[in-house]
Amino acid sequence: MFNFLRNERRYMLLAVGFFTRIPVPVFSDFHPDDLNRSAKYFPLVGIFVGMIGAGAFVLASKVLPHSIAVLISMAMTIYITGGFHEDGLADSADGLGGGWDKERIVAIMQDSRLGTYGAIALFFMLFAKYQVLNALPAYFLPFILVVGHSLSRLCALFVMADLNYVKDDGKAKPLATKVQARDLLVAVLFGTLPIPLLYFNFSPVMLNVNDWLWLAACCLTPVVLAWIWWRNKIKLWLGGYTGDCLGAMQQMTELAFYLGLLVWVQQI
Repeated sequence: MFNFLRNERRYMLLAVGFFTRIPVPVFSDFHPDDLNRSAKYFPLVGIFVGMIGAGAFVLASKVLPHSIAVLISMAMTIYITGGFHEDGLADSADGLGGGWDKERIVAIMQDSRLGTYGAIALFFMLFAKYQVLNALPAYFLPFILVVGHSLSRLCALFVMADLNYVKDDGKAKPLATKVQARDLLVAVLFGTLPIPLLYFNFSPVMLNVNDWLWLAACCLTPVVLAWIWWRNKIKLWLGGYTGDCLGAMQQMTELAFYLGLLVWVQQI
């Protein structure tokens, strides 16, 4: 039992170290396979990132306008992750926008320069996220951020479980092994763990079961549609996924979740 807990702690720290700038211990006996075993903790990393963003918003909103607090919160989550997922979105947009076959698309994604398609995608993603978060009620926002970051990382993990890695090497190569069913179950647990926060915060305005079903439909429908669209697109053009594709999936499903919530908020 002790060895099991020690190994799981190791895998969790590897996930934190891979996806954030949070300092973690250096493991001298690191093996690339360890990173694949840490995949189940990616949604947990999302919880950490969401909590940091929520904390930044709460503190900033005490002395600054709502819109500026939202901007600071976004900047903090980008800083703590090193823009890891935003970079994946930009590279994916450049690759799929400028490439005409798998080899060309992958080559463009590997180019460190930011192209026109990537710049446009990054601008609209950040601008849209800012606008949507700014339009959501301040009281709900800290809890929404935690759910959005954890759920979107779970969506990226579903891509890993469904498709194959298509590059011979790359930053996501150690993750390329198929996610095992029990690890996926753990990831689903962490990815959905913050959802009860919505219950405790929305319960004052929820009157019956139909209200909760409408909330679930508004939140999940855009996420599912975004997931299906992007999954099918990369399957068609690449035959699988790259690390950049996972980052793009995280960004798109996070925004889709916020958009769905905004639709729901407009109805209450």
